[in-house]
Amino acid sequence: MSKPSLLLYIHGFNSSPQSHKANVMASYCAEFRSDIKVVIPQLDCFPQQAAQQLLKIVEQHQENYNIGLVGSSLGGYMSTWLNAKFGFRAVLVNPAVKPYELLVDYLGEQVNPYTNTRYQLESKHIAELRQLDVPEIKSPSDFWLLQQTEDEVLDYRQAVEKYSLSLQTIEQGGDHSFVDFERFPEQIIQFLKL
Repeated sequence: MSKPSLLLYIHGFNSSPQSHKANVMASYCAEFRSDIKVVIPQLDCFPQQAAQQLLKIVEQHQENYNIGLVGSSLGGYMSTWLNAKFGFRAVLVNPAVKPYELLVDYLGEQVNPYTNTRYQLESKHIAELRQLDVPEIKSPSDFWLLQQTEDEVLDYRQAVEKYSLSLQTIEQGGDHSFVDFERFPEQIIQFLKL
């Protein structure tokens, strides 16, 4: 008998399980695929702790579940790291490709708008992010890139290049939140083979 399915949604920097895309995936599964266990953790603000949280979730569920990933922004970066370790299929939504470059501009005090958590982003956290980098995608067919070109936070071309051998849906316009994400949950579940 095949294993039941688990969808692990990984949110982005200064985001939370309350984010719109997380809710879209959870609502879709609740309505149409109640057989899928949906896990949307509130990740720690700091990369090393967030990575440990994700590893713990995988360790708890990997034996009993077929796991698929959806990663938004920084969550896309973390999904790529998990894929390199475990081979999970992943859908990346406007993913961060080089967050260790981008987040240098965010050093200092941060406030997560969802949780109101205040914390200090320091250079050591940028170094932690760099340690999670996956320079080369070993199994491009594991990934589906959902990308909008008017992303105001990230240079969309970095993701298009990094995942050039993967399935890609590149839409003109939009923004970093990925406008009209509601169109995709069914296809995402199919791609992840959940």
